[in-house]
Amino acid sequence: MTLTLTPEQARLRMVEKLAEAGVLRSPCWSDAFAAVPREVFAPSFQIRTSEGKLEAYTPESEGYGGAVYTDTSLITQWDAGGTATSSSSQPSLMARMLEAFDVPNGERVLEIGTGTGYNTALLCRRYGDAQVVSVDVDPALTEAAREKLDRIEARPLLLTADGTLGHGDEAPYGGILATCGVRRIPAAWLAQVRPGGLIVANIGTGIAQLTVTEDGDAEGGFLPEPAAFMVARPTPEHVTASAASHTSLILNGTGRTRTAELPDARRFCERLVMAEALEIALSHQNVLAVSFLREDGSTVCGLVHPETGSWSRTVADGDSAEVTWNGPRDLWEERSSLLSAWEKAGCPGPDAYRLAVDADGRHTLTRPVRWEL
Repeated sequence: MTLTLTPEQARLRMVEKLAEAGVLRSPCWSDAFAAVPREVFAPSFQIRTSEGKLEAYTPESEGYGGAVYTDTSLITQWDAGGTATSSSSQPSLMARMLEAFDVPNGERVLEIGTGTGYNTALLCRRYGDAQVVSVDVDPALTEAAREKLDRIEARPLLLTADGTLGHGDEAPYGGILATCGVRRIPAAWLAQVRPGGLIVANIGTGIAQLTVTEDGDAEGGFLPEPAAFMVARPTPEHVTASAASHTSLILNGTGRTRTAELPDARRFCERLVMAEALEIALSHQNVLAVSFLREDGSTVCGLVHPETGSWSRTVADGDSAEVTWNGPRDLWEERSSLLSAWEKAGCPGPDAYRLAVDADGRHTLTRPVRWEL
């Protein structure tokens, strides 16, 4: 017999599991997760299964109470191109980020990416409504979040604006927490956080935890676990570019060709696409990647840089790969060189890196090798 949990029972069980896993450690955050009803902020959602399929849930769905507290992202909005643009993030990841957001009580905090409002509610529970400012570029999201927050009597300052610009009117902040991905840490964020304050944000495939210095720069490291959020949109109508839209070019394009001898070509090419290495994720942020499995069992991996028209196709089988590329950039050479260096170093995780961000926008990643990005 399967036990059907109510949302409240499932919420308390989720908190127990997060605590057992060691990702939820502080009483203040445990209390927040136990008090804030996730179902209010994601009444209807979709979950992507391990097979890549989408399962839809509403309050009337069987198993809804357990599903809404599953340790996974609950997708709530898509753009016109079929890319997810809003979700309630994976609770264990949220807990890790909030634990890293060690801003003292009594200080004002800025959240970038209101989304469903669930994370905003957790911040309100910890810091108090008057100390929380949250910004999202999408008016539909901020309007819906305001209504949901009001239902649990949480009333932070919600704004519809470009989050990469922060919100200078309420600065300085004790910290900025971004629940969307950014390609670079915006200079506006550095200027709006007090010296000694924190910036916790997803950049590349890592969650950076940076401390702002007296000079207005920021430096710090990354949390141990890889992670990637939906990238901040410049406008609500923005449709995210996808590698799938370049499928024909990748599969049929002609260009220069060479053969690369590799011990395990398929695995190497899979890692090219996955961009596990933080240096790849940061250096190739505007490069789209996709892979296909042919009927003959070979793997095809494609890289595309839309801005320059550069692309590459890699067909991997056995211990060799046939590489075809065109355009001003040799994307295969760029990415494979970084991947080889990463593998030679023992495939270090995000917490092996340091990131320094200057007020003038320069980002320097150190492993101990130094990259200026």
